Amino acid sequence: MYKGITLSVLASVTFGILYFYTQLLGDFDSQQTFGWRIIATLPFLTLFMFWSGDMLHVKTIFYRVIQKPVLLLALITTSLLSCFQLWLFLWGPMNGRGLQVSLGYFLLPLVLVLVGSLVYKEKLSKFQMLAVVFACLGVAHEFWRLGSIAWETLSVAVGYALYFLIRKKIQTDNLGGFWWDIVICMPVAIYFTQTGLLPSLKFVEAPSLILIVLGLGVLSAIGLGSYILASRFLPLIVFGLLSYLEPVLLALVSLALGESITADEWLTYIPIWLAVSVLVLEGVLHLYRQKMKAQDLTKNIAQLDKN
Repeated sequence: MYKGITLSVLASVTFGILYFYTQLLGDFDSQQTFGWRIIATLPFLTLFMFWSGDMLHVKTIFYRVIQKPVLLLALITTSLLSCFQLWLFLWGPMNGRGLQVSLGYFLLPLVLVLVGSLVYKEKLSKFQMLAVVFACLGVAHEFWRLGSIAWETLSVAVGYALYFLIRKKIQTDNLGGFWWDIVICMPVAIYFTQTGLLPSLKFVEAPSLILIVLGLGVLSAIGLGSYILASRFLPLIVFGLLSYLEPVLLALVSLALGESITADEWLTYIPIWLAVSVLVLEGVLHLYRQKMKAQDLTKNIAQLDKN
């Protein structure tokens, strides 16, 4: 349990650092940064997968594509969805839209709750229904304030939900599936690194960029690897609760980078934060009940042993 918690916190902190890390890549625009992130992530991700034994999933998916070529179209779709999110994650803080992106990550668990209810016919608990009501209030205020919700927020909340849904449907919801997402996106990433005026000269003018790009790959691999491992070691409820640490850190980093929440935006953020708080409360209560049941069971067993 403690190992899983450590890995989950490490993943969230790493993603928060990545949000801030984009400031070191000021010589690149968001497209070039995205391209170098994809290129730098692949080797470190591959090394991690050899270490963890997840390369087996890469081979399995490859053989499935050979047997059923139409699966490649689905992989291209998940690759586009995944790589768009990776680009948006870097683009947000580099363009003063980090808060809008972080709000999408706050909304994502609630969208997944709705997807589970509508697609998989899962029943919502009272806490979940209350959380959905709070979230709807926040979204409704944003529509009233602007006539729409920020496209960055919508892209994260809906885009990631669609991504997870497709991956589950085609059974590539593992690290091997993500590896193929990165590989398929590689030509686009290479193209992006070559956009702009004489992009290769930037490394000549600032050799430290080489280390910065390598650091980008290392951080991406650590964050992703820790996140995947944490999902294996932790119960789903605990894993879900800890996942809320990431958007909190992203929002704090955005504020540290100079972004701010205006007076008329608070009625958007507060209901959504309340929704998240309700889900966290439900999770904590669930864990407490499980702990009490375990203690009662231990007492009963001890009592039987005495008798």
